[in-house]
Amino acid sequence: MTESTPTASRHLAPIRIAIIDDHPAVLVGLSNMLSTCAEIEVAATLSSAKQLQQLRAEGGGVDVLLIDLRMPDLGGIDSIAVARLYFPKTQILIISSYETDEEIFRAMAAGASGYIIKNAPQEEILHAIRRVKAGKRYLNPRLAKKLSERLTRDALTSREIEILHLVARGLTNKQIGEAFAISEHTARNHVNSIINKMQAQDRTEAAVMALKRGIIQLDNV
Repeated sequence: MTESTPTASRHLAPIRIAIIDDHPAVLVGLSNMLSTCAEIEVAATLSSAKQLQQLRAEGGGVDVLLIDLRMPDLGGIDSIAVARLYFPKTQILIISSYETDEEIFRAMAAGASGYIIKNAPQEEILHAIRRVKAGKRYLNPRLAKKLSERLTRDALTSREIEILHLVARGLTNKQIGEAFAISEHTARNHVNSIINKMQAQDRTEAAVMALKRGIIQLDNV
């Protein structure tokens, strides 16, 4: 489907992209789909990030790199590092079949500007390319939620996670204080900190959210 929008007409030059994926069918499919859009120029299709050195040597400047997250010779995270080495000013958009919170977190932490699923509609892929080209980040709401949950898990201290287990078991602040040999006031502060970090309404919701996100497990409660 060819896109013709006001956005496309505002571009003085097409957005030059390179696609890196070890599956030939994916390379052809993405290239053909994106080539139908007037504002996109597919400058290169590569089977490995190792080929970026040659692309740079040939003077192949690109605005956005679309990189598969899982490749046999050089994984997505390592590919991001290689891309940063040869194309430090180029934006990186991870395009993957996987959407675990850990992989999204690692990709964004490594320097990717966006993360999108391979079976996303053409309109969403184009929107993601435009956003990262403009220096912005892109995650659709579902993936953004996964990343938020991963960051929340990192933000909780080990003591707060231990206290969450007791909150889930229904212990009061006084009982939590006794369990950890701290004052009831200190226990209350820990619980309030947990509630704030998890953006929960109360301790019960915090415990339910922690169980759903896998921060704590029922077997350990």
